[in-house]
Amino acid sequence: MLISKELNDAINEQLGHELHASHQYVNIAAYFDGIPLKKLGGMFYKQAEEERSHAMKFIKYVVDAGGNIKIPAIKAPVAAFKNVEEAVQLSLDWELEVTRRINALMELAVSQKDYMAQDMLRWFVTEQLEEVSTMDNLLKVVRITGERNLIMIEAYLSHKD
Repeated sequence: MLISKELNDAINEQLGHELHASHQYVNIAAYFDGIPLKKLGGMFYKQAEEERSHAMKFIKYVVDAGGNIKIPAIKAPVAAFKNVEEAVQLSLDWELEVTRRINALMELAVSQKDYMAQDMLRWFVTEQLEEVSTMDNLLKVVRITGERNLIMIEAYLSHKD
């Protein structure tokens, strides 16, 4: 086995967080889609798929390293939001928490001198910069436009990328 039990358990816990994030982003996407802010909804549906793919990346690593997958119970996501800003703030807060968790996994891999895990986790460290930056910028745009001008967010997303 190329992975310690401690790191295997920690990654299994992270699997639950990644899958929770996927479910949370589906709820956020559906909220936006129903307002209807279709571009914003689409962004979060895509984000939900991305979070699921992150979980799959962890699963593949653990299986390849000879570990055991044990997905924990997934906490129910928040289903209702007062406004767009609250939903985006929740997303930013979550990405900051995920960054903290990924860093803790990296610290564990470093302390165990598990170079293969460090290599795999480096991808997630870099990914979190993009995730936090995206949500932070989106929150700034939401705050600038305000609830009365939400259609401007759709225009912003139409011109992004």
